[in-house]
Amino acid sequence: MSDRPAEARPSRARTTEVGVQYAIVPVPVLSLEAVARSSGLHPDLIRRFVALGLVDAGLDASGRMVFAPTAPAALARVQRLRTGLCLNYASIGLVLDLLDHISLLEAALRRAGMRSDLPPWT
Repeated sequence: MSDRPAEARPSRARTTEVGVQYAIVPVPVLSLEAVARSSGLHPDLIRRFVALGLVDAGLDASGRMVFAPTAPAALARVQRLRTGLCLNYASIGLVLDLLDHISLLEAALRRAGMRSDLPPWT
């Protein structure tokens, strides 16, 4: 156990395929109310999105939900998929996973010096 208070400990960033990343400075977080206000969504709907795994959230020292500063943009993305493609929330999770995987593959192609916008070989 550490004798440092919770807010002095380094916060753990999201785990990636590369490994664990640690923040050098405290990462700013948003409360549930702030995210609901900035996204225009009801807090209960945001809680449902968190339960479904569509948006990442953590808990602060008092047990309240806290979100990364990018949460309003992630919520807007979920809402665009819901209204634009008429998807249910389970399929939105699948689409988000596929879009994230596509982004990783395109980044790997760019690093390798290849382009993903070339015409197909067929």
